[in-house]
Amino acid sequence: MQTESALLFNRSDVQKLLSLAECIDAVEKAFQRQGEGKIPPSGILGVRTQTGGLHVKTACLSGAKKYIVAKLNTNFPQNYACFGRPTIQGVIVLYDADNGRLLAVLDSMEITIERTAAATAVAAKYLARQNSSVATICGCGEQAGAQLRALCLILSLRKVYAFDIDSSASLRLAAQLARELPIDIEAIRSLPGAIRSSDVVVTCTPARAFFVHKEDVAPGTFIAAVGADDSQKNEIDPALLASAKVVADSLQQVCSIGD
Repeated sequence: MQTESALLFNRSDVQKLLSLAECIDAVEKAFQRQGEGKIPPSGILGVRTQTGGLHVKTACLSGAKKYIVAKLNTNFPQNYACFGRPTIQGVIVLYDADNGRLLAVLDSMEITIERTAAATAVAAKYLARQNSSVATICGCGEQAGAQLRALCLILSLRKVYAFDIDSSASLRLAAQLARELPIDIEAIRSLPGAIRSSDVVVTCTPARAFFVHKEDVAPGTFIAAVGADDSQKNEIDPALLASAKVVADSLQQVCSIGD
């Protein structure tokens, strides 16, 4: 749908227009350009409430066309259980960087989900062992499915362990993805053994106390620590972080936000 001055995209519009493979390619190119100093680091601002919060992320892109973009997302981890609503809701606003004209307003949910999963896939492309075949996903909300779909575009996974403190969520994810991905997906109730046998571990939870312990992680394991997106959250044992090779997209942000 088009207004006089801007395009409006709802979530279904974004789903139709953006594939996960395209998103992975775009994220890889953006990381490369940022690493080369061709685009500035993104900015972030946030406020919290007792049950959630709002974060604002901004960035700009220069090239043949120049854009400024702002993403405004609320994050309320108990939404599904309490209200039957998604954890993350928000909008993305796109401007012309030459004159500030509003170009588009987009529902942010699908882009947020795919972009987050794409970042994991890009990291796995360069940091995971290329023969990686076993993965554990910690946290089985909507982000978990996107993470596994993205990893399957990069790695030849044959076995996935799905863990969530809500066992119904892991069972639901396993049943859903078993119908669409050619891999064995098992919902589990105990995490340490699964991590020990995995080549890849993805954490996408709202946890405030770490649950991935150093002694459970074998040398060479690739961990995508996704969930700790503010200073109150924590998924990874500090002793593990201190002994591991840590690769960050924005060093400034990860030094102040979560893991």
